[in-house]
Amino acid sequence: MSDLGRLIPKLPPDQEAIRAKCFHPTGTFVEFEREEINQSISTRFEKIVAQYPHRLAVKMGHRALTYRELNSAANRVARAILAKLGKGQEPVGLLFESGVEAVTAILGVLKAGKFYLPLDPSFPQGRIVSILGDSGVKLLATDNANISLAHELTHGRFDLLDVDMIDAWGSSENLSTSLSPADLASIIYTSGSTGQPKGVVQNHRCLLHWAMIYTNDLNIMPNDRLTLLNSWSAPVCVHHLFGSLLNGASLFPLDPRLSGGEQLARWLMQEQVTLYHSVPMVFRQIAAALTGKEAFASLRMINLSGAPISRNDVELYKNHFASACILLHSIGTTETGWIRRYFIDKTGQITGNAVPIGYTVQDTEVTLLDDGGHEMGFEQVGQIAIKSRYLASGYWRKPALTKAKFIPCANGGDQRIYLTGDLGRMEADGCLFHLGRKDFQVKVRGYRVEIGEVEIALLEHPAVKETAVVGRQVPSGDTQLVAYFVPTEGHVPTVTQLRSFLKEKLPDYMIPSAFMTLAALPLTPNGKLDYQALPTPERCRPALDAAYVAPKSEIEQLIATVWREVLGLEKVGLHDNFFDLGGQSLLLAQVHSKLQEIFRNDFPIVDLFKHTTIKALVKYVGQKQNGSTKNDMLENLKADKNRLKQLSQQR
Repeated sequence: MSDLGRLIPKLPPDQEAIRAKCFHPTGTFVEFEREEINQSISTRFEKIVAQYPHRLAVKMGHRALTYRELNSAANRVARAILAKLGKGQEPVGLLFESGVEAVTAILGVLKAGKFYLPLDPSFPQGRIVSILGDSGVKLLATDNANISLAHELTHGRFDLLDVDMIDAWGSSENLSTSLSPADLASIIYTSGSTGQPKGVVQNHRCLLHWAMIYTNDLNIMPNDRLTLLNSWSAPVCVHHLFGSLLNGASLFPLDPRLSGGEQLARWLMQEQVTLYHSVPMVFRQIAAALTGKEAFASLRMINLSGAPISRNDVELYKNHFASACILLHSIGTTETGWIRRYFIDKTGQITGNAVPIGYTVQDTEVTLLDDGGHEMGFEQVGQIAIKSRYLASGYWRKPALTKAKFIPCANGGDQRIYLTGDLGRMEADGCLFHLGRKDFQVKVRGYRVEIGEVEIALLEHPAVKETAVVGRQVPSGDTQLVAYFVPTEGHVPTVTQLRSFLKEKLPDYMIPSAFMTLAALPLTPNGKLDYQALPTPERCRPALDAAYVAPKSEIEQLIATVWREVLGLEKVGLHDNFFDLGGQSLLLAQVHSKLQEIFRNDFPIVDLFKHTTIKALVKYVGQKQNGSTKNDMLENLKADKNRLKQLSQQR
């Protein structure tokens, strides 16, 4: 590494001044000491339990556990795991939605001396089966809600543990399992360029180091209340989980896919959340639903990561949140943890449209490399490389890939260099700007997606001869996947057919939002794919299984107007499926927010997942209007003609 990283101060004075404001107004901050990373996660957790037995540990909906209750439940899970597997290091699969049970299961696995493999039940069964096979797990733990799915996935090949069936009167005392900080703690699978997910392995020391950095930079203390809005199988979940539970703070999981912006805002206020963390898209949903009358009295920090943010996001923060609240733009990877952060307060000015990812964190040195591996200077664009002794252990059962991505330092020692594949530009004061991916990875809704995996899945469709998938930035600043394909002769599949096919293979965030049929993929003179020549996706309605039927009634046309606005399409049909038109869960949340405003009725967003055509939605809304007839609904809408006219004229 060059002097570029070593000469950079940890934080310049203006950034340090903002960070210094990041304290909970009550209580005393206690630093996470470095010696605390040289133990197991369960040992640190049990110390916290002894300090704060009656403090709230985790809450989702009406289900809540204190630290003593959570520890007792985790101890019972650990004993159940040991009864099935015995002692020794090995992975345990966990099939849960985000929530109290998932948190309990993670701690139970760690207390048993095993390492956990989180699996999201919403992922396609084929993907979960592939991960289970690659990981070599012998035991899959789940709950009553997912036990049927677990049986479908395993077909008797793995042992199952239903945590809801564990004897509540069994021993809840701490176990005496002996663990080293170098023992493995987790495998988290991310998208793989070969078409198969790859598992990133972390040990206890690294995860505790992540928790130390997160704690000390954000001054997390027991009075804090942290969100967990990511899928619990996402890498960033680790920061929220251990940043709260290893400090005596409270954790609040929630699935934002099942909540609109208005409900999320209300939830933040009701639960008195102090530290909010999400991908930018979820934050934008919340901001779009705010009226200006909300008072987020407890909120002291908004942390956005997983995708770039813009000056518009900073303005949303300034317009809707209190002066005491700080905005943080941060970045990290599954392999490195948190590597950069940039603090913003109400007085901060962003000169360009892009917001920097900021300055280095403790124990992490960042440099930029050219294609030949040579170090770049300031104001030059290069690949971001991370030097640290707290990197991931490597990729599960992939020694060649581990060797290629994790490079030993030339001067020896226990530090290694990880090549992120991200491009960056560093200013003279050490401030780093993220400039996208060097290779074929993109970030979609906070998830890292290998383009190759999507292309391989699409090529398995019998009517697809060639394909190219790219990530394109939309006006909101988010990235959406666009699939270009050349069909086999005489067979042109519809978008409905392609989406249905991919849903069996890929999680929803990896399914392209748009599909474009081409006669041939454009090539450069040397025979490579010419990405610059790929056409921009059209705003017209895609080819679907359902024939186009124009919305006719005022209510149908009004809902169609909302769909067109959210999806960026010029027309949508009465029987078109929202998801086949390029919609996804976070866009559906925008539809939900607009419809609740229009119809002045509060209905759960989960119902929109059941009524995904305009025809079905009109019928559903009619049923929700407290028994009103369709004529009554029209009269209610006509009572506010100016608002209706404004909505109808959009797009």
